[in-house]
Amino acid sequence: MLIIEVKDNESIDRALKRYKRKYRDAQVMKELRKRQEFVKPSVRRRAEVLKAVYRVEKLRDISE
Repeated sequence: MLIIEVKDNESIDRALKRYKRKYRDAQVMKELRKRQEFVKPSVRRRAEVLKAVYRVEKLRDISE
């Protein structure tokens, strides 16, 4: 749970901005999406390998 202490003489807009930044940095939405369904370790590893291959080929195309 994210807790933001509102300081004396601090506007609500400023506190809200700090809350949004803390929420983004905590990666709450990423964690929620990840927990929605179980992904087998073999499937997860395969996706990582495919992503790495894609990145390598993309870099290779740029350097040519």
